[in-house]
Amino acid sequence: MYAQTVRTTASRSRDRMSYDRAAAHAVLDEAYDCVLGFTVDGEPRLLPTLHVRMGDTLYLHGSTGSRPLLAARGDGLPVCVAVTLLDGLVYGRSQFHHSANYRSVIAHGTARLVTDVAEKSDVLTALVEKVGTGRAADSRPPSRRELAETAVLALPLHEVSVRARTGGVADEPEDYALPHWAGVVPLRLTAGPPEPDTGVTAPVPAYLRPARTPWHEPVPLDGRHVRLEPLDLAHAEELFAATTDPEVWRHLGTTQPVAPADLTVVLRAYLAAWHRGEQVPWVQRCAVTGAVVGSTSYYEIDPERRSLGIGHTFLGRPWWRTGINTEAKLLLLGRAFDELGAVRVVWHTDIRNERSQRAIERLGASREGVLRRHRLRPDGSWRDTVQYSMTVDEWPTAQVTLRERLRSAAPSAG
Repeated sequence: MYAQTVRTTASRSRDRMSYDRAAAHAVLDEAYDCVLGFTVDGEPRLLPTLHVRMGDTLYLHGSTGSRPLLAARGDGLPVCVAVTLLDGLVYGRSQFHHSANYRSVIAHGTARLVTDVAEKSDVLTALVEKVGTGRAADSRPPSRRELAETAVLALPLHEVSVRARTGGVADEPEDYALPHWAGVVPLRLTAGPPEPDTGVTAPVPAYLRPARTPWHEPVPLDGRHVRLEPLDLAHAEELFAATTDPEVWRHLGTTQPVAPADLTVVLRAYLAAWHRGEQVPWVQRCAVTGAVVGSTSYYEIDPERRSLGIGHTFLGRPWWRTGINTEAKLLLLGRAFDELGAVRVVWHTDIRNERSQRAIERLGASREGVLRRHRLRPDGSWRDTVQYSMTVDEWPTAQVTLRERLRSAAPSAG
């Protein structure tokens, strides 16, 4: 427990106060930023900044040109640090009882300027690791000049208090009969799909990929004709070059991209759906030449009912009628039935796309029916969708047939 002092003692709502060390550390570790308060020439100042906790010391990031950090030389700088995590909005029946659920930490003390090079380096490494475990080894360390331009304040955690509100509405009993909605809207900080900088060709690192169930993980799959690897925005240019033929896009749910930037928009939508747990996208790479030639996905993923769809597939025309598409489906079906324990796999295709229907039928899937006016085409017309499926009971026979077809498949285009 942290010692209670005059500066950390609550004057109201004392039931929300705590001096628990573990609770304070949890808030400080979860939050990514804080507000540093100090005075300059008798005037109050606030500085939003980054922080990291190491043991019982809170380190604050800044610039060597910053006045508070310069003022921390010598005897140090009296500061107050505030960190808040907003967990929800509370809607009362009365305006007075609207509130928020939150966790916050207030720390008082005298901060010192970190001058030891080793300590400063350790802190900056910890700051980088906080945004992604493994990131420090996956990025260039600061140069001497960069270290000289960076300042770090160290605040010993002695005078620390935690304030939090949890739970529901605290309306007056006489308000319960009012006809107004009341309750809590939870709030959470969630990461969106990573967006690579211009020129980046490296795939998104594992520490930036959300934790997923095996059903939602685009694990690499290797065959003799094709390799399936997790789709990344860095694949856009090569994928665009492989799929410029209008026939590739004729029956797809998006208009043909006219530039790599347009295809990037499509891929970004796929990756956003992956982050929402709605799709698992792969890129198809020719196992012979190593070229990116297409993309395919799982969708309508339902682990509870043990079913999923295979689709959102587009493949460069030079690789049609080679073993690539057949083997890609064999790999995806094998993962679905043999590794994930699926009992049903489905396909959907435009009723006008007879080539796709024949290809799905050659996989061993059964036509189940037509979903009328199922979705809009890019031109605004309504599409009737043909639905196919394969069950786990049909998979052994289909697998044998597909492997036989691959033995006589044409070699992949270079």
